[in-house]
Amino acid sequence: MKWRIGLLTLIAGLALGSVGGQAASRPKSDWLHAKGNRIVDARGKTVRITGLNWFGYNTGTNTFDGLWTANLDKTVKSVANHGFNTIRVPFSVQLVKAWSQKKYPKANINLSTNAALKGKNSLQIWQRFLADCQKNGIKVIIDMHSAKSDPQGHNAPLWKSGKYTTKDYYAALTWLAKRYKKNDTIIGYDLKNEPHGLVTDASYAKWDGSKASNNWRYIAAQAGKKVLKANPHALIFVEGVQSTPKSWKTGYKKSAQYNYTLWGANLRGVAKYPVKVKKSQLVYSIHDYGPSVAPGSSWLQGNFTYNSLMKNYWRPNWYFIHAKKTAPLYIGEWGGYLTGSNLKWMKAERKLITTHKLNFTFWCLNNNSGDTGGLLNSDWTTWNSKLYKFVKPTLWQSKKGQFYSLDGQVKLGTKGLRKP
Repeated sequence: MKWRIGLLTLIAGLALGSVGGQAASRPKSDWLHAKGNRIVDARGKTVRITGLNWFGYNTGTNTFDGLWTANLDKTVKSVANHGFNTIRVPFSVQLVKAWSQKKYPKANINLSTNAALKGKNSLQIWQRFLADCQKNGIKVIIDMHSAKSDPQGHNAPLWKSGKYTTKDYYAALTWLAKRYKKNDTIIGYDLKNEPHGLVTDASYAKWDGSKASNNWRYIAAQAGKKVLKANPHALIFVEGVQSTPKSWKTGYKKSAQYNYTLWGANLRGVAKYPVKVKKSQLVYSIHDYGPSVAPGSSWLQGNFTYNSLMKNYWRPNWYFIHAKKTAPLYIGEWGGYLTGSNLKWMKAERKLITTHKLNFTFWCLNNNSGDTGGLLNSDWTTWNSKLYKFVKPTLWQSKKGQFYSLDGQVKLGTKGLRKP
């Protein structure tokens, strides 16, 4: 009888997930970490951020664009059911500062399609959004998009603008990190959207070893440390700049020669001056666009190809970080119209992402992004089927085509899977 008892014990143990009879436990929280060029969960298993952007909290709408037509709860569920496991949400320092002072700018919503939001202020609507994401297996990245609440606020090259100072910028990130330190629906913070500028501009972001007030590498390190002090588990996403000297010996001088990229996409400085933030939480981020957004870019001229893009632009400016396993790489924005030379570029970008299994958030869900278009049609409810079909292969999914969430307990949408 002993062998039968032993066998039954073994079977019971396997059913529970371990020979010892103890259930194979999944972490109760979903905080993520960096390991080499991968993002991993608490068990050390590789995961992939394959999400999208949804803007509005940065523009003066004071909530998500489209809620003047669409229903918030249904839209979040639809995002999950279409296989996007993360939503990157642009914010402004101005709005977060107001919230921290218990001031709540009016949100532009239609109560006839959002009856559940009646009486809720902009912060409370955000809280409901987070609850919707948690319920549908979606994670969130907070993006400090601009200092001012303005559709064109991202045009300011730095993290400060007008009356909103670097101190205000740090305070906004700190307030969010403290408030949501126990909410693993928010997996991390994209510290600043697209730092940029040329040395000949009145104001520009640089990347070097100094503590200059416009040195993004130094400011990012300070901001990242403040976020991690409030929440040691958050991922810290650091974008690049626009220009770096071809020779670091010359420094940022008007007479020096420079390597130029799209805004926030120049991470050449990482090789000599990495960001001094806890390595297990650091992710480098870039934005990449084609001719519809950046028609004058030298690397997009003539008969460009996947190989020419890799050789002349991607690898020297940011892909080397992934190739050398320095840190994980995250394409915080990519997207555009499926026409002409931009379609050619979109195919190359899709190949890059799928071949190397890169992390990304597609730009964007909104249909009111003028130079890229979006995944939603003008009714803010139905999806642009052609664009979605194009993007779908880049999403994290099983061999059977079921989409993975980044959540260990909650599957993605109604037919997706929780992370494996």
